[in-house]
Amino acid sequence: MISIHAASFHVVFKRPIQRYIQRLQYRWCLSVLLPAILPLPVIMSHCNNTFYLAGLPGIEAVFTWLSLPLCAMYVASLAGNSLIVWVVKSDPSLHQPMYYFLSMLAVTDLGLSASTMPTMLSIYMLGFTEVAVDACLAQLFFIHTFSIMESSVLLTMAFDRLVAISKPLRYGTILTNTRIASLGLAIVVRSIGLHIPAPIMLKKLPYCQNCHLSHSYCLHPDVMKLACVDTRINSAYGLFVVLSTLGTDAVLIVLSYGMILQTVLSIASKAGRLKALNTCVSHICAVLLFYTPMIGLSMIHRFGKRASPCSRVLLSYVHFLTPPVLNPVVYTIKTQQIRQRLMRLLRLGRGGIRDIQGH
Repeated sequence: MISIHAASFHVVFKRPIQRYIQRLQYRWCLSVLLPAILPLPVIMSHCNNTFYLAGLPGIEAVFTWLSLPLCAMYVASLAGNSLIVWVVKSDPSLHQPMYYFLSMLAVTDLGLSASTMPTMLSIYMLGFTEVAVDACLAQLFFIHTFSIMESSVLLTMAFDRLVAISKPLRYGTILTNTRIASLGLAIVVRSIGLHIPAPIMLKKLPYCQNCHLSHSYCLHPDVMKLACVDTRINSAYGLFVVLSTLGTDAVLIVLSYGMILQTVLSIASKAGRLKALNTCVSHICAVLLFYTPMIGLSMIHRFGKRASPCSRVLLSYVHFLTPPVLNPVVYTIKTQQIRQRLMRLLRLGRGGIRDIQGH
């Protein structure tokens, strides 16, 4: 009888008391012991003010020397693209759809160079790697926005070549100034609209890693990986933006050139086919300059787990620095009208210098 009452007491009173004590111990462990071992508030907040950028790893001793070619590249990019815009604006004979799109490409390259330049030069010239979170998010926004703009402009230029080759007689009536302005506005709205949520979403994340980024400028995947919470929403949104812009643009560019090739092959004379294809060479070079490094960088991030950090940084430099520098060179060499206009300017400049020296 006593044993029955003892068993009942154990079931009715002792077990609930034990469970309650266990819950108290668990809560005490979370509130006292865990912060002592792993100070969560400190770890989650110590990246909220500053990130640290990186240059090429392993060659920090020659950063000052590397700043010289970087400065030369930025000067070449700013001078070349500004010259393209000025030439197209000042010469009425170049007020045509193809050159308007070329001016858009030059303006986009200027924006991309201006977005990456401040932090890169501060790292290599001054050795200053710190960047405030707000400044980092602003740079991230502008870099990705101008990248999407460049992809969009390359797509419109492919459409321009398609219309010029497939429907040459209707070229001027299809690509009117109003439609060109509408395309430019659509490019700006699309690029800015898709990237406004990215820095806002990143701003709300707590960062609890080592605060060190792997590039010389802020990029969305690079900042996102420092977060100490689930970033699947951010990652999914970033993937959606990439697929709906860069991925879609690349597919449409390939389709446009498929239609161009079909039209060119239908031209009877060999000279006519070569002339038509020659008008596309500079655009094809610009597309390859933009997309090839980007595809290589994506492949390394996805499959090259053992790839050295230096290779990733170098490919990133090629992707963001090379097109703004080489696009003006390619279009100046391959576009006769721009080349002639630049030669005229150089002759006028030399003539003016001689006149000054003569006086």
